[in-house]
Amino acid sequence: MAIQWYPGHMTSARKKAAETMANVDVVIEVVDARLPAASTNPMVHELRLHRQRPCLKVLNKSDLADPEATRAWIEFYNRQPGVKAVAVSSKKAGEVARLPGLCQTLAPHRSDNVKPLRMMIMGIPNVGKSTLMNALVKRKIAKVGDEPAVTKSQQVHQISVRQTIIDTPGMMWPKIEHDSDGFMLAASHAIGRNAIIDDEVAIFLAGVLKTRYAAQLEARYGFPVKEIDAVAIVEGIARRRALRLRGGEPDLEKAALIFLQDYRDGKLGRISLETPATRAAMLAAMRAAEAPAASADDGDDAGNDASPA
Repeated sequence: MAIQWYPGHMTSARKKAAETMANVDVVIEVVDARLPAASTNPMVHELRLHRQRPCLKVLNKSDLADPEATRAWIEFYNRQPGVKAVAVSSKKAGEVARLPGLCQTLAPHRSDNVKPLRMMIMGIPNVGKSTLMNALVKRKIAKVGDEPAVTKSQQVHQISVRQTIIDTPGMMWPKIEHDSDGFMLAASHAIGRNAIIDDEVAIFLAGVLKTRYAAQLEARYGFPVKEIDAVAIVEGIARRRALRLRGGEPDLEKAALIFLQDYRDGKLGRISLETPATRAAMLAAMRAAEAPAASADDGDDAGNDASPA
């Protein structure tokens, strides 16, 4: 199942963001530290490059992510021109307080008292942007909720006499190109539940964690997972939690919800769903799979274009 989710208000949000970016100095892009590439909106990248704006890449929810994977992502992003990366937990005010200073280093021309540093915070839904905003301005100005697309319109706030920040609604993009990205986003609750089937998302998540975090699955649910498949893992959770349908079959739907919530709440431990290496491998595999099809199409075209003998 391919997952797609693009509520109507996000079209107008993108247009407004493009207009606003013309008048800011630095873009703060918030991503989920557990899936930094999958939670990066390509439209933000395009808008930023068009306006030639530097980016502070904030890997939020770092307290839930695998520290080793997060370090690899920080190094990966810091090699990109015009980008500085930092890992934070928006629940820790001291970590969030560093962000305006880091933005200042990306816009040294705003180091005087003539004009304030103008920052714009962007990101997909439910990456903790509202919690981060509240910590930045040191008061509750953004509604926080464990549902995507809570913020609906832009808001301007003054952090100090020299710093202003514009909060923007969470923005998805019209088509999620890679199926695995859709599943990672759904597992991490960045996509509305009306667009997903929880059982399928849970099975995808179980497959990823079986490969990389088997010990943490076994510690949480109390049964071995290395010799069984992803479906059997979700079934095992149902049995351990005594979740059964009428007739005695395991209730996969309820088990899926419990499993997904355990992951989202960090009850499985610190987990990252992708690393720069796994991302590169996934993209390489996709290119390899597409190459034979492209060759076949070229062959068909050549045959169609050939002159008759």
